Amino acid sequence: MIIKYKFSTGEVTEVEVSEEIGTVILDSRREEHASNERHRYHTAFSLDDMDYEDKDYFSAADNPEKAFMEKEFAKKREAMLSQLTPVQRRRFELFEDGMTVAEIARKEKAAFNSVKESIESAQKKLKKLL
Repeated sequence: MIIKYKFSTGEVTEVEVSEEIGTVILDSRREEHASNERHRYHTAFSLDDMDYEDKDYFSAADNPEKAFMEKEFAKKREAMLSQLTPVQRRRFELFEDGMTVAEIARKEKAAFNSVKESIESAQKKLKKLL
């Protein structure tokens, strides 16, 4: 008897087993499926399956005020970032996206100190604009 195993990766493997072992495996699978179906039928819903829903759960489309505030923030942010030099802006945005100073320096093939100084001066300019 040939038994098919399906892995979570989607890979399917076929294994040849004796008739006796194959029967035990198939019976076990049938029992497991029946148990799952019984459980699913008698359970209305699970609180664990639900996401926590609060006022931040809904998208901006559901809340016009939030959508307006996000647009205003984006405009102000763009206006402030336009005050930076192109190098400062690029490095500041990379830093803001989570890259470290060392990673930015490696990516731009620049000295660590020059990257650090340009990010710090960008932060100072932005603080003055606030």
